[in-house]
Amino acid sequence: MEGFEDVQSFNRYAWDRAVERKSRWTVPVSGETVAAARGGSWEIFLTPAKPVPRAWFPDFVGAEILCLAAGGGQQGPVLAAAGESAGARVTVYDISPRQLAQDRLVAEREGLELATVEGDMGDLGAFSDEKFDLIVHPCSNLFVPNVRPVWRECARVLRRGGVLMAGFVNPVLYLFDQKKMDEGHFEVRHRLPYSDLTSISKSERDAYIRAGEALEFGHTLTDQIGGQIAAGFAINGFYEDRWEGQPPAGYIDTYIGTRAAKLRYLQ
Repeated sequence: MEGFEDVQSFNRYAWDRAVERKSRWTVPVSGETVAAARGGSWEIFLTPAKPVPRAWFPDFVGAEILCLAAGGGQQGPVLAAAGESAGARVTVYDISPRQLAQDRLVAEREGLELATVEGDMGDLGAFSDEKFDLIVHPCSNLFVPNVRPVWRECARVLRRGGVLMAGFVNPVLYLFDQKKMDEGHFEVRHRLPYSDLTSISKSERDAYIRAGEALEFGHTLTDQIGGQIAAGFAINGFYEDRWEGQPPAGYIDTYIGTRAAKLRYLQ
């Protein structure tokens, strides 16, 4: 990663670039979406296509909500508008300054109360223990090499009984040779867990870096689901989803959403 100290600094740069390119995950919600949320009609996404079930959300009265690694002006503003009359307070935490700027843009445009904090999802030292009632963590932990610190930090900053809603990638997505899969041929190439640092050649990795594409990591389900349980969560909601047009979506769901309640904090 010439010119970058580590994965964190490169992926910060990559997501800033994604804002410039108007990636799907960086386009802020419209004023109409915010107005509808204020009126009680709203939805957010942890995964590409399925909205989070409304039954998953706790009471918003006085709630402290953290949108974790969720910049881009999407989930945060919708939740701020939906919880406005109930006195809910929303904080968006993300590694990308440009992504956080999208949330501030919507907040200023629509008159929403919304805080933004820059940082790495595996280190929530900016927040005190048991600060939040709800954490919304859309598909983003594929951009960190180790996911277990994310779950441990979520458990630390959630109050007992608080809710963690997370989206993540089924690691089966990373089994195949990407180039051949894009051409419709499924050839198993990689062992899991997958890493853009070690699972592909230097020339392939350098091509990703030159293109400004964020480095990815395919975590095992043991780390994604078992890691939540080990951190002190009880999973009480689950669904699968797919991104149509992204192989192998024609054959299997490759995204997962979970709801978990904090039972305790295990250091």
